Amino acid sequence: MILSEDRLQDLLDKSLAELPPGTEWAVALEGSIAEGFGNPSSDIDFLLVGRFDDDPPTMPSLLFVDGRRVEIRTRSLRQLADQLRAVEEGAERPGRLSEDLLNRCQRVLHSHPLRGHALVEEVKAMLPVARFRRIAADWWAHRARQSLRHATALLCLGESDEAVDWTRAALVQSVKSWAAGLGETYLEPKWLSMQLDRAGREDIRDRYWALEAAALQPAGVGNGNGTHTGNGTHTGTGTGTDAGTDAAQALLTACLDFAEDLGLTDVPRRPERLTVRRAAGVTTWQTGERVHVVRGGREVFALGPDAGAVWRSLVLGRSLPRVLAEAAGTGVTEPGALLAVFLRYGLIRLAWKGGGPVTPSLPLAAPPGPVTPPPSTAQPLLSVRGAAVGGPRAVDLMPVPADRFAAAAMALVWSNVVVENAVEDLTGALQRGQWRVAELTARRAVHAALRALFSAHGVNPLPADSDLVRRMDLLPPATRPIGVRAGELLRCGVDCVKDGDALLGELRFFIDLVRGAVGADSFPLSFDSADTWRATLRLGHDWLRIGAHLGAELPIEEARDLLAGNGAQPHQAL
Repeated sequence: MILSEDRLQDLLDKSLAELPPGTEWAVALEGSIAEGFGNPSSDIDFLLVGRFDDDPPTMPSLLFVDGRRVEIRTRSLRQLADQLRAVEEGAERPGRLSEDLLNRCQRVLHSHPLRGHALVEEVKAMLPVARFRRIAADWWAHRARQSLRHATALLCLGESDEAVDWTRAALVQSVKSWAAGLGETYLEPKWLSMQLDRAGREDIRDRYWALEAAALQPAGVGNGNGTHTGNGTHTGTGTGTDAGTDAAQALLTACLDFAEDLGLTDVPRRPERLTVRRAAGVTTWQTGERVHVVRGGREVFALGPDAGAVWRSLVLGRSLPRVLAEAAGTGVTEPGALLAVFLRYGLIRLAWKGGGPVTPSLPLAAPPGPVTPPPSTAQPLLSVRGAAVGGPRAVDLMPVPADRFAAAAMALVWSNVVVENAVEDLTGALQRGQWRVAELTARRAVHAALRALFSAHGVNPLPADSDLVRRMDLLPPATRPIGVRAGELLRCGVDCVKDGDALLGELRFFIDLVRGAVGADSFPLSFDSADTWRATLRLGHDWLRIGAHLGAELPIEEARDLLAGNGAQPHQAL
């Protein structure tokens, strides 16, 4: 170690003097210095172990002693026994073992006793070092396989730069697995160079560093992968230059050879063994041409036209190369980049088909979890035909929970129905000279149009009708003129034919203004004919279906009948 026993004991005495007195501790040095690594800036990590029933705090205390940073961790014997047992019990499923748990146990097992040697050795005896070497080696091997499979998938999809990054990760994981089998189980990769030196295999060491250097080389002149914006939109003009793809493939092949030579089994050589599977908790629904994907019952992703076409081409359970070929048949350029986005966001998953007829497909764990992009900033948020998107390749996350999104969409559709009904009622009232009826009906139409405006911007629950004009500050500044005009219409009176005609004209202009602002200008003229009413029912049913699935509040109770009838009128003759 870089510090002598006397120096360590002196630092320990001074550290314990800053702690509350009265507790008998066994003490061990753990971490990089105990491993024989470290440098003048390394922490001094003291682990204090006691025999008592109450568990001490798990958060470390940070001290500064004689110019050194000292971390003090306290654990009961029971806490350490539980951690070591958890590692042993989880050994059969290395993908489930957490890195933090494995790291904590490794540090204890490789610690250097300073006080209470018998208790420290009692802890270490709970999990033999030889057994822990195998567990650590298997843990690293599992991660290496998953990274290699993910690199294979990304290369198949044309994401060569990202494939190189995952290949490089697999390279580290493969050699760490090999080193762990030799006793070099310290998890943090920063001391890998010293671990490889101590392993005594210059051929392995030199081959590793040569591959690491190759991974850092530029893969051709630009990779053409483009960039992904925060909302999932992919920009760029190619799926990787030939030089970049060839270099990435050569690196992956070399790393696969290296991993196999190190004893890693079941490494991927054929992307055909990768299958595209349904991700748990992911559902799809479509309104008009817009495809919406719900993740986990809470988050809505809206797909642009190109992204939607690739999504609709998916046939789950097929091999990744076949899925890519079918996506290419849509005519969308760079479909692999969009499939990579779906994978990255956890909207689909990959599985690795086992080698035998009874071997199930294994889940592909890399990356460790789905990415969540920043919410979309499109305004308004949605229209009667679906959510707004940032472009044809967009995979945009809606900034409201799925149930509120569906409730707002249903309110938008229903508000447009009410607008249509109110205009029809207003026209009839003016024809019969029913001036007071006309005034109230016009106000109903204004309020319904404002409800549509608020709903299109994702406001749900809605303010009370009497409050809508005053709550225009909730909406973007561009909508302020609509609020001003709404206030004027709500104060209009009708005393004669001339007033009525003027009000009807102003109202129609206002409705067109609102519908243009929220993308509802193509809303069916619901009560114009049987065909337009059926079109309205179909549109409403699209939103009701997903709204009911997500438990969103329905706009009116009668909507349940529309849902039960699959969009048909309940009393329609068969």
